[in-house]
Amino acid sequence: MVKAIIGKKIGMTRVFDENGKMIPVTVIEAGPCVVVQKKTQENDGYEAVQLGFGEAKASALNKPAKGHFEKAGVAPKRELKEFRLADCSALNVGDLVKADVFAPGDKVDVVGISKGKGYAGVIKRYGHRSLKETHGTGPVHRHAGSNGASASPSHVIKGKKLPGHMGNTQVTVQNLEVVKVDTENNLIAVKGAVPGANKGIVYIADSVKA
Repeated sequence: MVKAIIGKKIGMTRVFDENGKMIPVTVIEAGPCVVVQKKTQENDGYEAVQLGFGEAKASALNKPAKGHFEKAGVAPKRELKEFRLADCSALNVGDLVKADVFAPGDKVDVVGISKGKGYAGVIKRYGHRSLKETHGTGPVHRHAGSNGASASPSHVIKGKKLPGHMGNTQVTVQNLEVVKVDTENNLIAVKGAVPGANKGIVYIADSVKA
C-alpha cells in the first residue's frame, strides 16, 4: 500500500485523547490524489509514482503539461509530486490515493515551504548574540562581525552566516504522529506543527527514521 500523499494545510487546532489529555494538531486536507505517472526499474532505472492533487484548468497548462495528462488519461492537476516507494506494484496510472492510506499512530515526515520573513539580520536569522549595548560599542552591536582578513584569506569564507532572506525555503519535519484520520472529508490530523502558511501545499510520507 502506498504511504505517501499530497495535501493542503488547513490550520491548527486541538483534540483530546481518551484520558482527556489535550493534543495540539495540524489539520491537513490530504488528497484525493491520482496516479499520473509510474516509473519502473526497466524504463527509468528506479521505481516511483507521480501523484497529482488539486484541479487545474486545461487552458492554464502549456502543451507539454497538457500532453502529459492526456497520455495518462487523467484530468489536469495543479500539483505534481513524485514519491519513491519501497513497493509501487499495487499502484497503476489512474488509481486514486485517499487519506485512508494513513491510520492513527502512523509516523510520517511532512515537507512544506516555510513562511517568508523577509530580509533579516544574523541575530534573528541564526540566533547570534549581540554586543553589549554600553558606551564604546558604537553603532554595530547587531552586526555580523568581521567578514575576512585583509591579507589572509582576503575573502569571505564560503558558508559564513550573514544577513539575508529568511524563510520561504523547503522544510521537513520528521517523525510526526498521525492522531486522527477523517476518511469522509479527506482530513488528517498530525500532532504538532507543520511548516508553511495555511492553504500551503505539503507532502506527507512514511517516516524514514521511525
